[in-house]
Amino acid sequence: MIYCKADKERTGARRIGRARPKGGQTMSAIHNEAKIRFPLIVAIREQLEHRALWMYLLCDEAAKKGLPSDSYAPDAIRRCGLYQGEKLREKAGGGSSLKGLKKTLFSKFAQWVFEMDILRCDDDHLDIDFHYCPLVKAWQKQGCSDEEIRRLCDHAMCGDRGIAESFGCRLELPAAIARGDDVCRIRFVRK
Repeated sequence: MIYCKADKERTGARRIGRARPKGGQTMSAIHNEAKIRFPLIVAIREQLEHRALWMYLLCDEAAKKGLPSDSYAPDAIRRCGLYQGEKLREKAGGGSSLKGLKKTLFSKFAQWVFEMDILRCDDDHLDIDFHYCPLVKAWQKQGCSDEEIRRLCDHAMCGDRGIAESFGCRLELPAAIARGDDVCRIRFVRK
């Protein structure tokens, strides 16, 4: 189960995850600090954090009722990605070129929000490195353990997998901030 700090204080529930050393400091392998601090970008990040908070709280409440998030969240979030992917394809002119995905989803604002580097973009490949993740930041603010953050990230990435599927591609994630890597390496690859 996933428990937040408020639940522990209210109900005495014990959180599963990392141990808390003396002084209340948390030992974490996840480093996720933004460098770009322009107010508009911060405001956009806060909206993404809010969405991640909803996801966390839904999974947490379901777990309290005996429903593990693995049993429903990946499928539900993938459906959202499939829906979003179809809308992005329409917006890009109806084709399946990953150049259209880059243009519609990974705008300059998105690049600043996630502190992205677009490494390659052609019809069949879109390679992006993310240096910051507002979703991970939201889960860190809730006091989630590294294990919980990894699981929530895996669920959230099902949306990106759905988007990739909509473009006739697969998504590869060789590195992820949520797994303690310095960067998320997002790779959309034509099947």
